[in-house]
Amino acid sequence: MQFGIFGVGDIARDPVSGQTPTEHARIKALVEYAKLAEDVGLDVFALGEHHNRPFVPSSPTTLLGHVAARTERILLSTSTTLITTNDPVKIAEDYAMLQHLADGRVDLMMGRGNTGPVYPWFGQDIRNGIPLAVENYALLHRLWREDVVDWEGKFRTALQGFTATPRPLDGVPPFVWHASIRSPEIAEQAAYYGDGFFHNNLFWPKDHVRRLVDLYRGRFEHYGHGRADQAIVGLAAHVFVRPNSQDAVREFRPYFDHSLYGNSGSLEETMAQTAVIAGSPQEVIERVLAYREHAAGDYQRQLFNVDGIGVPHKTVLEQIEMLGEIMPVLREEFADGRPAHVPDAPTHASLVAADQKRTVAEGGRR
Repeated sequence: MQFGIFGVGDIARDPVSGQTPTEHARIKALVEYAKLAEDVGLDVFALGEHHNRPFVPSSPTTLLGHVAARTERILLSTSTTLITTNDPVKIAEDYAMLQHLADGRVDLMMGRGNTGPVYPWFGQDIRNGIPLAVENYALLHRLWREDVVDWEGKFRTALQGFTATPRPLDGVPPFVWHASIRSPEIAEQAAYYGDGFFHNNLFWPKDHVRRLVDLYRGRFEHYGHGRADQAIVGLAAHVFVRPNSQDAVREFRPYFDHSLYGNSGSLEETMAQTAVIAGSPQEVIERVLAYREHAAGDYQRQLFNVDGIGVPHKTVLEQIEMLGEIMPVLREEFADGRPAHVPDAPTHASLVAADQKRTVAEGGRR
């Protein structure tokens, strides 16, 4: 089971102090969060991609490359890579380069983003969101696995005899998660390729999350990648933790109320229905352990959002420290009773080992 933090790099006014961080301060803070996450024993640091205010991560590979140079163990990921508006050739080359720089500590999460205007900014039509996601990923998948690609599609210039460079480290592409909160087509896409499916369930009740994850699991088995309970599932949560729940709720409430979350109802209503948690360490542990119901069984990755929505830098650092204290309990509880046939989340090392095993099974012809 992998645990980590993710964010979207939003710049928001602190409703308590009235202060708003600069872009520079926010970018530098993200690097500090990644370093601290490694120091306290978390497994993953993930960053979204956005090209509009109030967000700053327009170039996640640049920031993650910098983080790679300042860390040794933590896995670097994206919480959104815009498969719809990025050129899949550029994604293939940028993330292969990052994979080399980070010695394999890279995977990425494909998504369509949360901002409609980004489509025309990059020459696309939002009405083609799903077809773009399907076609672009089909090309990306080939670019990472075939040395020479001939390709023709609807949304970009045809390719003839093209080789993406650099080639993936050890001949093994970064693992891909497909992220969606409501689109069965994306769950189907993840299942078709045998990739991971990540449900960012912050705004959605557990019955909705369960239906989409169930769909993915069933189709994963249908395509012959393994049993349904072996499918690779990830979930999200927004966490604010203090030693006692009353302090957590009191301190988090103004940030919740002045954020997008506040449009969905009261803090108490939202916590009862979704993956937003403000409480004590024990309450966080109990709530997260219950996510196995959302995921229709054991799952592989749990990411926590602890920054953004105006929460001050010092408080975010405290949240990461407390997650580090909670993690040993969560690891032990999730491991207890986990069936032996349910796989861990893929890493570069495990993917290389699987590739070598396939090569031996095929008589070294690969």
